[in-house]
Amino acid sequence: MVDADQTFVIVGGGLAGAKAAETLRDEGFTGRVILICDERDHPYERPPLSKGYLLGKEERDSVFVHEPAWYARHDVELHLGQTVVAIDRDAKAVRLGDGTPVRYDKLLLATGAEPRRLDIPGTDLAGVHHLRRLAHAERLKGVLAALGRDNGHLVIAGAGWIGLEVAAAAREYGAEVTVVEPAQTPLHGVLGPELGNLFAELHRAHGVRFQFGRTLTEIVGQDGMVLAVRTDDGEEHPAHDVLAAIGAAPRTALAEAAGLEIAERAHGGGIVVDERLRTSDPDIHAAGDVASFPHPLFGTRLRVEHWANALNGGPAAARAMLGRDVVYDRVPYFFSDQYDLGMEYSGWAPPGSYDEVVIRGDAGKREFIAFWVKEGRVLAGMNVNVWDVTDTVQRLIRARTPVDTEALADPHVPLESLVP
Repeated sequence: MVDADQTFVIVGGGLAGAKAAETLRDEGFTGRVILICDERDHPYERPPLSKGYLLGKEERDSVFVHEPAWYARHDVELHLGQTVVAIDRDAKAVRLGDGTPVRYDKLLLATGAEPRRLDIPGTDLAGVHHLRRLAHAERLKGVLAALGRDNGHLVIAGAGWIGLEVAAAAREYGAEVTVVEPAQTPLHGVLGPELGNLFAELHRAHGVRFQFGRTLTEIVGQDGMVLAVRTDDGEEHPAHDVLAAIGAAPRTALAEAAGLEIAERAHGGGIVVDERLRTSDPDIHAAGDVASFPHPLFGTRLRVEHWANALNGGPAAARAMLGRDVVYDRVPYFFSDQYDLGMEYSGWAPPGSYDEVVIRGDAGKREFIAFWVKEGRVLAGMNVNVWDVTDTVQRLIRARTPVDTEALADPHVPLESLVP
């Protein structure tokens, strides 16, 4: 039973943590809610950092989950710029960096992820960037504007979503862009080779250069500044700035030190949780990028680093902390905007998990829906410049029954008619 004398502590000031705090109050919890953030900014959303805000199309205030006054108005104790350095499970308390203990009855870990670092010479040079936090985006925004003015070169390590979105932003500012990617196509781990090449063509049409099948081996500097990069084929490429966009690692150190179960790297790492987002300690939950949860639709553990997972996972964890009957089985969803291409992706279909990719529409005109299919069952769908179909795509995924792939590919057959 939850009562007014209880204290719920949330560690992590991103979207998952902020929405968990909001949900606790919306669900009628009257105890203490303590939200601890290691950044000095109020909790904010991350997609604008590589999209609208980076492009200068959205104001800084637009990224925040709530207006600053919301926290005091809802009696949420917000600790900004504070780091939790330890969890004492026996005492049911977290310890802050200044030594202050904070007791909890229930604890939510929403610590997120951090950018993976390049392990090559030259990463200490000025002009080497990562993009994860608001401060990173503010800095990079100025860098891209300067590169655009001066016809400067940006080299991006990694052709994932962050790498491609920043490439698009850099080209819109007028910067020269080279993307270095070990795989043969962009987004290979998500879209496979069939659709990855579409994004390569999109970016080439806007002047981006790609070095596929290559990795960075060194960032070359002069007077402490970036001058060029070298790749593993021995080539040197001019660069004034370098962005490392080689993925993110879940921030599990706090959980590991507390003895909580951690998922294997093959399952994305992360803190192991059950369908109620409970960790191996029933009084500690985890949500957002850091959580590895069992997904009944796909029969495996998933760790999802996208906005929708934080948006939905934080509230689900909050309800579970309150003793509500929760089963977290949201279909993974994310979106991207690059130049004039907008897309939404639902599902999970890594290379090797599907038999074929079915295209509905005109891929050449970049107006289509792609479906990743195994034995007739839809595992994932991506709509490109086609809108208002996400609910139907997700219903097809949830149905887990074979569909007629010829009908699936035929835009004259209503998509809704294929949902059993």
